Amino acid sequence: MTYVEIVGENISNEISMTQCFTEPTKLGSIAHHIDNLVRFAGSPDQFLQNLLSTQCYVSSAASASILRLGLGDNIEVLAVYPPISSPDSPPEWLSHAAQSVRQVVAEYKTQVICLESSHPTSDEMLADYLVLIPVHDVTCDDSNRQGVAAFLIEGQNKTDVQSCCERLELTVGLLDIYVMRLALHKRNEDLEQVKTAANIVAAIGEHDRFITTTMRLCNEVASRWKSERVGLGFLTGRNVQLVAMCHTEKFDRKTQLVRDIEAAMEECLDQDTETFYPTTEDSAYVSRAIAELSKRHGPNMIACLPLRNGGEVVAVLMVECNPERPLKPEAIETLRLTCELCTPRLKDLHGNDRWIGAKCAIATRKLFAGIIGPQHTWMRLASILILCGTLFLTFAKTDYRPEAPFVLQSTRQQVIVAPFDGYLSTAPTEIGNLVEPGTTVLATLETAEIELELAAVRADKASYIKQKAVAQRDGDTAGAQMAQAQADKIEAQINLLEYRLKQATITSDIRGLVVTGDLERQLGAPVKVGDILFEVAQLESIRAELALPEGQVQDIIVGLEGELATASYPGRKIPFVVERINPVAEVVNERNVFKIRVRLQESHDWMRPGMEGVAKITIGRRSYGWILTRRFVNWIRMELWL
Repeated sequence: MTYVEIVGENISNEISMTQCFTEPTKLGSIAHHIDNLVRFAGSPDQFLQNLLSTQCYVSSAASASILRLGLGDNIEVLAVYPPISSPDSPPEWLSHAAQSVRQVVAEYKTQVICLESSHPTSDEMLADYLVLIPVHDVTCDDSNRQGVAAFLIEGQNKTDVQSCCERLELTVGLLDIYVMRLALHKRNEDLEQVKTAANIVAAIGEHDRFITTTMRLCNEVASRWKSERVGLGFLTGRNVQLVAMCHTEKFDRKTQLVRDIEAAMEECLDQDTETFYPTTEDSAYVSRAIAELSKRHGPNMIACLPLRNGGEVVAVLMVECNPERPLKPEAIETLRLTCELCTPRLKDLHGNDRWIGAKCAIATRKLFAGIIGPQHTWMRLASILILCGTLFLTFAKTDYRPEAPFVLQSTRQQVIVAPFDGYLSTAPTEIGNLVEPGTTVLATLETAEIELELAAVRADKASYIKQKAVAQRDGDTAGAQMAQAQADKIEAQINLLEYRLKQATITSDIRGLVVTGDLERQLGAPVKVGDILFEVAQLESIRAELALPEGQVQDIIVGLEGELATASYPGRKIPFVVERINPVAEVVNERNVFKIRVRLQESHDWMRPGMEGVAKITIGRRSYGWILTRRFVNWIRMELWL
């Protein structure tokens, strides 16, 4: 059989009902009974007992009980009427009711069970019936557990039992009315607590100094709850310091009373829980200091309530009352609410209502406590890293070396042009070939026409020489002189044609590299005097030209040193010295740059004019922070005109 647990303080033979209710048999009418229940303001246990007695009177039931679902498989008995003599041995009808509680609650409808015993008469068969009525809330508290009202009706027929069920179902509603009255009373108490706490908060809000505010709080608490002594202590460093006491403007911190009060407050703060004296048997906190305070300066009832800000206890409120007027649970709830509402205001005044030196000292202490303390490890690590990074960027220095693209150039470059009008015959030399002066053939021009003309001119010269000989033989001096003049003229033409024959073979006057002149695909093409055929750059003297952005040119002066590396040989650094800074900016790739010419301090065979790369100019040692923020600072100066 399901275990039946009988609970309640008033279920015994010694229950006295004369305080708030009288026996149903002595009352005048059912309406008077019900009116008494509606107006009943006693405890829930007493109400349930009175309700059952009234229901038994109304329905002529022999016995009644209210049961509810307990924890696990238990069925709890809240009230029994009439009271049973031995809770350990419940009557048989109550055991039947306990077995049917779960079924009745699940189906949630009234059930009538016929018991085995019967009472035969001359007219009809009478029997004992068990009436089970489901009840939605039989707890009279916040747990809201369902249960059953059970009634034993003896010696009745089915028709009379049905009539009794109807009357019982109507009277069960009185329990809901009582539960609603309890909820309304609880809500009114909560509203009254909020109102009291709000009035205290409004009272201390009239002051803007810490001392006056704490004094007002202690005085308000003392006057509202008729307390003997009220004190407020704030956490200062590692100890609690008493800052205010009711009806006391000044007090000596060295007195034994103040020391005992602070010890009791520290005991409350260390345990982070409320402490009371006298203590209850089930209390799990240490109350040594608070008990010592009561014995030395009492005897009083003492309560210490912690004031929390952000989950940490920052202050403790101590309230001492006369044992004849102890703090009720409702008063303690109101004090808790008051502490929660007042803590932000008190914490703000405690930190700000002091001179600037004390504020700086506290801020510094909190800073170092956060750095050295055991909490927020990752935050402290991040702060240390940020601090170290800031110090490094501020004081650590390195070479400031602005970058700029460059192009290698030759200091001397020969332009080779066509010596005369003609046609290109051969072009054995290509761009990039190394040529020697006077020996390497760059190209040749057609000479057939010149050679034919040279042969004709030489024939004319021979003819004039013969004419001169004939004139001399005949003694014709004038004819001989004219023939000689024509021969000299022809000789000059011969020299010119021979000179052109030599120029037909094009060579370079300097040793260098062919940088312009890809004529292999133009063989047979006509050329005119002055047409550029080749450009030869001398390799012995290579320099570089840098294109530095205009935002960095103010740091560059002639004589600075640096290094450059070409894209072809990035691992080889060539030192250089700044020779010249072009005073006029040029637009390159849609930005202004200044051309800077530098002299290379090393020369290598692999260096060729036209090679590109990146150059770095060493200006001097600067801090890393200055280097990283230089462009941003310049931009800010331009935008804000600083």
